[in-house]
Amino acid sequence: MASRKKFLKVIILGDSGVGKTSLMNQYVNKKFSVSYKATIGADFLTKDVVVDDRLVTLTLWDTAGQERFQSLGVAFYRGADCCVLVYDVNNAKSFDNLNSWRDEFLIQASPRDPDTFPFVVLGNKIDVDEAKRMVSGRRAQAYCLSKGQLPHFECSAKDGENVEVAFEAIARQALAQDESEIDYFDPTVNTGFPIESGGCSC
Repeated sequence: MASRKKFLKVIILGDSGVGKTSLMNQYVNKKFSVSYKATIGADFLTKDVVVDDRLVTLTLWDTAGQERFQSLGVAFYRGADCCVLVYDVNNAKSFDNLNSWRDEFLIQASPRDPDTFPFVVLGNKIDVDEAKRMVSGRRAQAYCLSKGQLPHFECSAKDGENVEVAFEAIARQALAQDESEIDYFDPTVNTGFPIESGGCSC
């Protein structure tokens, strides 16, 4: 076990209502709420995990999906080690917008090497009736392949299916991205932007 704990910053992006906050809460707190409350600005949760015998602290940033908050991106994206793109498998538009979220992140975060920066794609709400599904797994996999073989997981924030596995992969990607030096952005520092706790984007 490493003596020095690493801090890894993960940004979670996607349209409003795809379940970003719910995925975070399911992973960190093993809880799900059926109530919906849009995230204002950004919210974050932390969790200590062990990745390949390394103790790391994941700082998961849940950013608002509403367009009026996208301009807040620079402060929140700075120092990110991995970006998670979330869509609702029952909402084709949320899938179609993944490209916009990915491009916006690369512009705002300005990673040292945009071509190799790690993204992970999550398709949420697979617990909903299969007949209502609008985005097939094959279509999502084709998108991920076209973007450089991005890891892709289908999951359910409601019942927890595949959530743990997905975030283990996210932690691994984040650790690999910045193994030698962590540019850690302290989430407790006031950015001047609203930080809200307890939101649920179910």
